[in-house]
Amino acid sequence: MSRADVEADIRNTLGLVPSFWSGVPDALIDSEWTSFKLIELAETAVPNKYKELIGLAVSGATRCRYCAYFHAEAARLFGATEEEIAEASMMARHTMGWSTYLNAMQIDYDEFVAEFDQIAAYVRSQSAPTPG
Repeated sequence: MSRADVEADIRNTLGLVPSFWSGVPDALIDSEWTSFKLIELAETAVPNKYKELIGLAVSGATRCRYCAYFHAEAARLFGATEEEIAEASMMARHTMGWSTYLNAMQIDYDEFVAEFDQIAAYVRSQSAPTPG
């Protein structure tokens, strides 16, 4: 599609063409908008609310205030509660903290994987139905 066609589709979908789209080169505008619609707006294997909560967590980790605002508001549009937004933010903080610790301590990755696999097998065995 031409830039004019893409901008018409953006306007029809969002109510306006946000100014940040003006910097996208003409040769990429169609593919970028298509990608945006498919990832941000379309129902996929991951429900939109969860995609936006993931986006919010990543935004916090990367310290992108534009993304954090976008994903928090989009999460609300897709039905996320304030509690879910707070929990996703805390999950990002929790994950970043453990990542910092594990990497700084240079914990052996292969041992980490082997131990977690043991944990997962144990947890699965505990939730298996008992014969009857």
